[in-house]
Amino acid sequence: MKAVHFGAGNIGRGFVGLLLHEAGYEVVFADVADALISQLAAADSYEVHEVGENPAVKTVSGFRALNSGTEEAAVVAEIATADVVTTAVGPHILKFVAPVIARGLAGRSPSLPPLQIMACENAINATDLLHLEIRGAWDAGAGEGAGKLDAVAVFANTAVDRIVPNQAPGQGLDVTVETFYEWVIDRTPFDGKAPVIPGATFVDELGPYIERKLFTVNTGHASAAYFGYAAGLEKISDAMADSGVAAKVRAVLEETKQLLVAKHGFVEAEQEAYVQKILSRFTNPHLADTVNRVGRAPLRKLGRHERFIGPAAELAERGVTPVALLEAMAAALRFDDGADDEAVELARMLAEMDSAEAVERITELPPAHPLFAQVQKLIEDRKAE
Repeated sequence: MKAVHFGAGNIGRGFVGLLLHEAGYEVVFADVADALISQLAAADSYEVHEVGENPAVKTVSGFRALNSGTEEAAVVAEIATADVVTTAVGPHILKFVAPVIARGLAGRSPSLPPLQIMACENAINATDLLHLEIRGAWDAGAGEGAGKLDAVAVFANTAVDRIVPNQAPGQGLDVTVETFYEWVIDRTPFDGKAPVIPGATFVDELGPYIERKLFTVNTGHASAAYFGYAAGLEKISDAMADSGVAAKVRAVLEETKQLLVAKHGFVEAEQEAYVQKILSRFTNPHLADTVNRVGRAPLRKLGRHERFIGPAAELAERGVTPVALLEAMAAALRFDDGADDEAVELARMLAEMDSAEAVERITELPPAHPLFAQVQKLIEDRKAE
């Protein structure tokens, strides 16, 4: 079995690539980072160091690596005979890998089963986004004469969760990750022929799991980052060791728990246990994760369907005032890391736009939304400082 994986970074090597390797796939890493791909192509193996409860060291071997920028034809040829294609490149990069995947699909033999495609990104229904981009490339000519796209590919959404912090200098290809992980895959598109990946969990309804992860793990992690940054703390574990920060994060997850239980019917005790597990992960002292890394890209994190506005808007629509979530948003608006492009852009928008325009541009909330005025007040307060 062969899997082509786009994204040879820490998540690609330390999470998706590891699980595919353990499932018996020969993994072909594809990336545009010259130095990284050259290092991978020259290596026989690398190690994944799992830290936390029940730590372990796992070795990944039997892989290959290609530069998808300079060796695109070779990547296309690998896709044409692959069983699975996965990505961990970031949602905004999917549009760049889609044409390459479309060309690979066009070159597949009719005798092969459909290629199983899964985007493993930190975004809701990322595979749907990739599907749209591949469809566009296919209709634009990549699939000319190759038959229908639906006959040669199956697209399945996934939800992925594993904390992979910035790596220590000089670590090379080895990756340090937390012991906990979750890869949940929608089994319904496979029509009974889902790939065998023992480390993954296949479900019939993915939506609740995606939102549970986004509104617990991502909301909590970002809250710890922004509250920790405001408190002048360096690491996420330092932030969670601060009783004031920890209480604020806990309050945020109490509100998202309320929404998830009401919306998806999760048993409250089970969701509470999930929350406690997530909070314990944030305190892992073996993960040298910084508030600046986790807090980066605040504009995206304040998006309409993201970790703060998403649950807060739904609570407001249900008549609930999201006090803790609004406090977390206020902290995000004060994330002024000059090394982060989005933080710089956010500061510019806050300085140049009036508060109503800023709410619409940053959050995409319409003025009539019940959360709009509350977010506008946060922005007015930020602008007044």
